[in-house]
Amino acid sequence: MSTHTPQLVVHRDKELMAQAAAARLITKIVDAQASRGSASVVLTGGRNGNGLLAALAAAPARDAIDWGRLDLWWGDERFLPEGDPERNVTQAREALLDAVPLDPKRVHPMPASDGPFGTDVDAAAAAYAEELARAAGPEDHGSVPSFDVLMLGVGPDTHVASLFPELPAVRETERTVVGVHGAPKPPPTRITLTLPAIRSAREVWLLAAGEDKAEAVAIALSGAGEIQAPAAGAQGRSRTLWLLDAAAASQLPRSLYPPATP
Repeated sequence: MSTHTPQLVVHRDKELMAQAAAARLITKIVDAQASRGSASVVLTGGRNGNGLLAALAAAPARDAIDWGRLDLWWGDERFLPEGDPERNVTQAREALLDAVPLDPKRVHPMPASDGPFGTDVDAAAAAYAEELARAAGPEDHGSVPSFDVLMLGVGPDTHVASLFPELPAVRETERTVVGVHGAPKPPPTRITLTLPAIRSAREVWLLAAGEDKAEAVAIALSGAGEIQAPAAGAQGRSRTLWLLDAAAASQLPRSLYPPATP
């Protein structure tokens, strides 16, 4: 596991944070495509993940991306029927994906509860792990592709993806994808990447905006253990970036972060 210090970027408000994060993501994708021919990104749902996608949809620079050479994966998903408005992929399609010329074969949503595995969430999770393993190359670290950027929203309880404090999924050390039963936040049944899969990414970006995230951010950045604070265990191989608004950063010691960027 990497031991580098997370970097923090604090923006004035959540709109500015979303726009800046979108601009940062465009640059990262364009750079990866220039150096390796394609780029691989893991999307996150929730308020901040969808805010970033909406900002990306509105960004004039979005056309710099070669959308046909972009692989999209998900960090977690609500195990609900295809097209359910609560599914991360449904929200991502509305925010951005339907508006850009992606290659459908390179978009990898997690299975739905009315898909080929029916309501067997563990079988669905295992199938997604196999899909990731098939996409991994010999140069990749283990059984997932080397994602260029893996984005995660941070919950008020410090959860990331569907890794909740103390639950079995956050303790997983072998498998890359697991089914979640009894999540403390509805819906209770979910599919999630595990910490080993998350840590295979080149860069992990953690997004948090709003007063309700301030305590979670402070806990995760104060040296808490990942079983109690899953966000603390989310680290990239070369970089871990916390993208915050001023409200979410409000409980951090000043020593931890640079002055707010305009």
